[in-house]
Formats: sequence, C-alpha cells, structure tokens
Amino acid sequence: MAVNLTAYQQVLQELAPYHARLVAVSKTKPVADIEELYGAGQRIFGENYVQELAEKASLLPKDIQWHFIGHLQSNKVKYIAPFVSMIHGIDSFKLLQEINKQAGKHNRVIDCLLQMHIAREETKFGLDETELFELLERRSELPNIRITGLMGMASNTDDETLICKEFQGLKTLHDTVKARYFTDTGTFRELSTGMSGDYKLALAEGSTLVRIGSLLFGARNYA
Repeated sequence: MAVNLTAYQQVLQELAPYHARLVAVSKTKPVADIEELYGAGQRIFGENYVQELAEKASLLPKDIQWHFIGHLQSNKVKYIAPFVSMIHGIDSFKLLQEINKQAGKHNRVIDCLLQMHIAREETKFGLDETELFELLERRSELPNIRITGLMGMASNTDDETLICKEFQGLKTLHDTVKARYFTDTGTFRELSTGMSGDYKLALAEGSTLVRIGSLLFGARNYA
C-alpha cells in the first residue's frame, strides 16, 4: 500500500484545533515511503528499532526530527544519541542515566518523555506514580536530559469510556507534575498519547503528540 496522503491531510486537519503534532510512525516502512510523506511536509517520524532508525537517519534529510517510540535498551542508546530528537518511552532512572551519558558525549541535550503505565494490560511498560516522583526528584543529576512530558498507551479495548478515563488520568498527572516541578521552566509541555485507533479520543483529553502509522502507511509489515 502506498502512502495515503489523503488520510495524512485529514489527520493534520484534525490535529490543528488542538495545536497537536503528528509523529508519523514509519517503523518497518521503506525509505521511499518516508520520502513521500516528507515531500508532503511531514518532518517528525517515529521508529522503534534502533538499527532501523540509525540506517534510515543516515539516508534521509537531516532536518527530520526522529522520535524513538519503542522500548529502548540501555546498551543501544549510543547508536541514536548523536541525532535523535526525542525518546518517548523512558521507564527507569537507569535508562535516563545512560541517555544522559551518551548525550553528553555529543554535547547534546535530548528531550525525553516518561512513560506511565496507564493500561489494564500487564504487558505494557511504564512507571507507576511512586517511581515517577522518585525519578523526578533526581532529575538534577541529568544535565544532558530535558524531561519534556509524559507518554502513555491506553488499554487495547473497544471501550471508549475506559480509554478516555485512562487518558484523563494521565493528563491530570501531567498537570500535577508540571505544577510541582516545572512551573518556572516551561519545558514540561508534551503529552504523547493516542495512536491510529484512539488518537481522536487522546486529542480531546489533551494529547500534544499522536503516534500514527497504519492510517498513513498501511498495515505493518512483519516480514
């Protein structure tokens, strides 16, 4: 399936009233598809495999903002630290320490989102509130990290009421964190929630970044 530019323009129109941004999830998709969407004006792309991201970044325009949206292993941070714009799924202080270390080697400050566990499924990664606040108390130890918001994935369900409740809870937590730790900086502004199936619900609950792949690129290729 070719890139669906009609769907792309529709998504942008839906995001506009909320001043939210689109992360086009291009994992497993060929460079040619990314180039096509780039040609239509898209600049933020999301990948969740380190090797694939590094390869694509070397082949594509340098003004692309690459977001890493998968579960990142500490020993692979070094491969994306030179260029990644944002890392979405931080779920431990140990991982933040490694990102800080590798970012420092390149004289960079990397934007990071802390992933909260908001879904009912036990398989999804994320911090609980206690872990979140413990981590935030130590943020001064990480000069090459900029914590810019929270990220979460809702339960995989057709129950829109439950999904909205999960998104609402994360937005409330985001507001609490911002008021407690980031009032003076203005850097804590991102809420990364919503994917192809639930992004409209996420927008209504305060999402600033939606991660959409299949609507734009078609079904994922697992081959």
